Amino acid sequence: QVQLVESGGGLVQPGGSLRLSCAASGSIFSIYPMDWYRQAPGKQRESVARITSTGSTNYADSVKGQFTISRDNAKNTVYLQMSSLKPEDTAVYYCNLHYTDYLRRTYDYWGQGTQVTVSS
Repeated sequence: QVQLVESGGGLVQPGGSLRLSCAASGSIFSIYPMDWYRQAPGKQRESVARITSTGSTNYADSVKGQFTISRDNAKNTVYLQMSSLKPEDTAVYYCNLHYTDYLRRTYDYWGQGTQVTVSS
């Protein structure tokens, strides 16, 4: 069983920055990709960024050049550095671990979410 715990959200003014963290329990963290998602009020949850076990990254077009995902496998933690924040970045941010093991069993773990509010 894996537990994901996000932290680092809060209220920030437009143009500001925040760094979100997601700490994972368990020993499998380092071998699988990790994702950040967000869900704004009244909208569907959307993918924001992904990082593979080796550090390759992908971003949603809406956050390219603005957000940076990274991971520290020694600390079982994935980060999302957010800069130049805009009101439209306001959402609950979730980290996600989704994988299929060698027995083709699929696992999907979510954190509880952390609220990011961008407002003056």
